[in-house]
Amino acid sequence: MSHTAVIITGQGFQDHDVVFTYYRLLEEGWQVDIATKNGDPATGKYGVPLPMDKTARPLIAYEDLAVELYDTVILTGGHEAPDRVRQDRDVLDFVAGMNEAGKVVAGLCHGPWIMVSAGVLRGRRACAYIGLRDDVINAGAEVVDSDVIVDGNIITCSYYGYMGAFMRAVFHTTEQLAAKSAVR
Repeated sequence: MSHTAVIITGQGFQDHDVVFTYYRLLEEGWQVDIATKNGDPATGKYGVPLPMDKTARPLIAYEDLAVELYDTVILTGGHEAPDRVRQDRDVLDFVAGMNEAGKVVAGLCHGPWIMVSAGVLRGRRACAYIGLRDDVINAGAEVVDSDVIVDGNIITCSYYGYMGAFMRAVFHTTEQLAAKSAVR
């Protein structure tokens, strides 16, 4: 079964986060979109451009995000991009909708800032990069010192050095949730 994911980011993204998650998803045969404000090109803090290569699908705009199109949303880091993204109501509504639908909402490094603003961490277990630990606690999550935490459909990763474990959790959790929904 092929899955669909959207990576939501913006100007000044953490290059490692977007490059690694994007190509890992493609490697597993997923359909992947990358969403930016207005679907405009963006540049990572170390210079990686979006779109990343000539085979990439066109970037999509935040206002075109729709819960029914995706199994998983990945919220990548870099402190600049998530801080910009979390100010967009279309993104926050989409992330909240993905959570309400029981779909995978995965935040990497500073990506959980978007989850904080979307209100999806209250009552959940999560890990957090030190720079947003207080924000995640204040959003009502129980913060656990860990590389990756999976709490139902919510996945958090404290630092991009742990992206391998993060992506294994994304794949495993998405498969588990798809199998449960197929049984219903």
